[in-house]
Amino acid sequence: MTRKTTRKVKVGNIYIGGEAPVVIQSMTSTPTVDIEATVKQIRALTLAGCELVRVGVPDMDSALAIARIKKQVDIPIVADIHFDYKLALASIEAGADKIRINPGNIGTAWKVRELVLAAKERGVPIRIGVNSGSIKKSVLERCGGATASAMVESAREEIRILEDMGFFDIVVSLKASDIHRTIEANRIFSSKFDYPIHLGITEAGLPFSGAIRSAVGIGALLLEGIGDTIRVSLSADPVLEIRAAKEILKSTGARNDWLTILACPTCARCLIDVVGIAEELEKLVGNLKVNLTVAVMGCEVNGPGEAKEADIGIAGTRDGALLFVMGKAMRKIKKDELLPALVETIKDFAGKKTP
Repeated sequence: MTRKTTRKVKVGNIYIGGEAPVVIQSMTSTPTVDIEATVKQIRALTLAGCELVRVGVPDMDSALAIARIKKQVDIPIVADIHFDYKLALASIEAGADKIRINPGNIGTAWKVRELVLAAKERGVPIRIGVNSGSIKKSVLERCGGATASAMVESAREEIRILEDMGFFDIVVSLKASDIHRTIEANRIFSSKFDYPIHLGITEAGLPFSGAIRSAVGIGALLLEGIGDTIRVSLSADPVLEIRAAKEILKSTGARNDWLTILACPTCARCLIDVVGIAEELEKLVGNLKVNLTVAVMGCEVNGPGEAKEADIGIAGTRDGALLFVMGKAMRKIKKDELLPALVETIKDFAGKKTP
């Protein structure tokens, strides 16, 4: 995969686009006015690996709450604005690191211009978020419906307003619940513009189906080198969005700076508790930010070969497992010592690989 080089946009203390890694983001599900609950959720997201978080701003109190939330969290905050441009102005004043607007519902051009003036003065970038369900009526009529081309045209109109005002700190997203339309829209946009692209499948669904749908759509585009930041939209605890996003990035090779845990699907030959060990490893070391692959294999058939290919691996035997490190068989481990031995080996090896 060769990633397309896009403009580099600064958002708080991170960058989107350019040579920056693909950024993982999510959105809080708490009422933004509930500052305690929102801060708690953002901290949990940060611990899971979230690097940018969006908060809903449905009213003025929510916009004003951003100032207090920012003082208690460590990652940049994006204010999600619909309909009322004044909420965007208040969010910028409160310290939002980025503003997300939808060109289909923010209103007339002069309102967008007011927003741009404030963003430009504070150095706050704007994400133009185009959803297939909220495209301007004029664009729909001109393009014959909510097509991929209509999504791109909607983004183009908004970009033109911002560019005419000398504003170029722009990130764009083009999302639909339909995977094919999302992929097509992002391909078209990427071929015509060099602004950073935020990838996602909107309204993806419940955790299992939603993660799969997102992996197909986001993964396909990442494999083509398209995408600078991603959000996996799930109807669930947003921490699950981060776990899914990390797996998508690791699986596509877009990023490799987290631990990867592999495990066999198990069968009648399985000699150890593969599922239990893998699940506990995920809890104990799954968030380690290090490029390591760990394999938990259940038997003596394919186990040794798969374990050898990983950085660290175990292959089940009748009385425990054989531990492999960098392709070499190191020692036999008893069943009741498998988990602690693996955790110790991973942490030791991770320490050697990180400065």
